[in-house]
Parts: sequence; C-alpha cells; structure tokens
Amino acid sequence: MIPAMVVTRGYTVKHRTLFAQRVRKLRKAAKLSLESAAERGNITGNFWGDVERGNKVPSLDTIVAMARGLALPPSVLLLLEREEDPRDIRKRIDSLLTKCNSQQLEMVHRIIKVLLEP
Repeated sequence: MIPAMVVTRGYTVKHRTLFAQRVRKLRKAAKLSLESAAERGNITGNFWGDVERGNKVPSLDTIVAMARGLALPPSVLLLLEREEDPRDIRKRIDSLLTKCNSQQLEMVHRIIKVLLEP
C-alpha cells in the first residue's frame, strides 16, 4: 500500500488530499453535480464523493472513469503539483518582487496588466 503522505524535497505532500481537491475543482468548473459526473463516468456517486473527500483512493481504472465523467484526459486529473495554496504563491511572488529594481517592477506591472485586464 502506498502511503498517503510522502516527503519530497523537504515538503510533505498529501497526494490523496491534492487529488481529491483537484477532482472537486474540475467537476465544479465543469458545472457538473457529483451525481451527473459519476453517471457520465459510469461509477457510483457515493464512491465519487468518497474520492472527493479523500476517503477512498481510486484505482487507475477509476481515475480513467472519472476523467471520462469530466470529459477530460486522465492526465489532467493527475496534475497535482499545480495545486498550491494561493498564500504560498503570493509569498513567493512577494519575495521575487522585493529583489526587483524600478525598471523590473515596471515590466512586471505591464506583464500582469496584460494578463489580468481584458
């Protein structure tokens, strides 16, 4: 049995929790109820809910079925490294910004403006 927590590069990673959060986030982004996503994936709503709560660990076949339920490739469900706490991201950005000179800050501002404004 694979442990739910693994220490990698000094960080404790909770794979089960990250996977559960990712599945729920993708399902809600697709505007699907738990029941309809489960039905589309041909698995039970109870099991899907247990996975989203981190109570069950899905098999590879179930991950593929969940991806089908979300109309996504299975690999998208496994992009766990992209799920970071926004507070941690802000801290890293702040750390980088404190090292910038005024020209660099202006450039960063322009880039962010292009990305965020319509």
